[in-house]
Amino acid sequence: MGTAAVVSLLATLLGACSVPVPGVPSAAESVTRSGVDPSFVRGTDGGLTDRLAAATVTDVQDYWRQTFEPTFGRAWQDLKGGFYSVDSSSRSAKPAPCTEKASDVEGNAFYCPSADAIAWDRSALLPVLREKYGDAAVVIVLAHEIGHAVHHRAGVGVAEQRQQPSRYPTILTEAMADCYAGAFVRWVADGRAPHLRINGGQLDSALGALVSFRDPVGTAKTDRSAHGNAFDRVSAFQDGFQQGPKLCSGMSVDNRKFTQTTFTSFDDRASGGNMEFDRMIGSVTADLDNYFNALVTQRGGSWRRPTVRVDVPHPECEGRDQGPVAFCPATGRIELDGADEVSRLHTRIGDYATGTLVATRYGLAAQSALGRPVRGEAATKTALCLAGAYTGTVFGRREGFGLSPGDLDEAVQVLLGYDYGARDVAGEAVHSGFDRVEAFRNGALGGPAACGFG
Repeated sequence: MGTAAVVSLLATLLGACSVPVPGVPSAAESVTRSGVDPSFVRGTDGGLTDRLAAATVTDVQDYWRQTFEPTFGRAWQDLKGGFYSVDSSSRSAKPAPCTEKASDVEGNAFYCPSADAIAWDRSALLPVLREKYGDAAVVIVLAHEIGHAVHHRAGVGVAEQRQQPSRYPTILTEAMADCYAGAFVRWVADGRAPHLRINGGQLDSALGALVSFRDPVGTAKTDRSAHGNAFDRVSAFQDGFQQGPKLCSGMSVDNRKFTQTTFTSFDDRASGGNMEFDRMIGSVTADLDNYFNALVTQRGGSWRRPTVRVDVPHPECEGRDQGPVAFCPATGRIELDGADEVSRLHTRIGDYATGTLVATRYGLAAQSALGRPVRGEAATKTALCLAGAYTGTVFGRREGFGLSPGDLDEAVQVLLGYDYGARDVAGEAVHSGFDRVEAFRNGALGGPAACGFG
């Protein structure tokens, strides 16, 4: 999802190592509460996909008519160039602005600043989004593109980016657009949009699309086409959702931390940044023990190193099912179904999916060691937050156990797609993927203090 240049997203969407989000049945429901005639969209076929797109861009512009002036001190101007629906498979279809032929739009949606217009592929992008992630994914993608129109109107346009690339790198303007999309989606989720509605299950599914649009692992954050890794993109979206457009407008290279990194060694690049399962377990548990020993003892507690077992088919602690990763307070054990589900996620997502799940169990162990509750939503969110706090200390290490470029994305994927790391010792879980990622992110960016361990 870019500005000016047309960058194909279909290959990314279909080929990225993304995790299908289980979600809930409501994620498949329509997000449209009332229809919008798409005849104002140039090239439209009048079908269901363009009707959804029309409802989205109508509500997004309505949102900015209400919000732009309080945010930026001047009135919103609707897009002068309008909106274009393109059938990229048709040889006779007219090209959209910033393109030479219809096929240039294949698998893409974009904002063309020279024409002040938005275009989308109704044959090879929007239907794929709808099928894979639900209607809300279309809403997020188009809200992101109009987000580019917002920062252009706010004074961060093509000229500024060309003249001051270090001040306005692409990854920053992409984060702004993600943030503005999050602010708009919050308005929809609060029931204020005339034509759209989004519930929690739909939002979780749609965030899966945002994860799929991350940059290839190892892309430098200074790359001229960088959009951000999954952690950075979801973080920007959640910041907009939680704090609104004012925060988005104030983003800069001085106050925005981007976690996207390149590979630092040939061996890491060759392995894709992934360790084998047994080696990962040995490395991460030793490091987690050191981290949580210090965390607990510094706060007056007594740390007992958990005994980690990786060969338990169906972990149960005190007769409770925590899923494939479990912390047993009575025995001090951490048990994993290492021969089945956890190893499957390790292979499918990456090694730090395993690391993240194990870290959440250490988070429960730390709370137990300090006499804090290990049941209830507060305990599970704290465990997620502490797993994030640990991850934040590992990020950027140059010696010892450290993170590879794709590891934070693997954490986001496993937390968004599965509730295993968000279960308490009784097996009760935080069911919202959005909330799970947010709790982890709070710890990663704010440290133990953000988890109530000041």
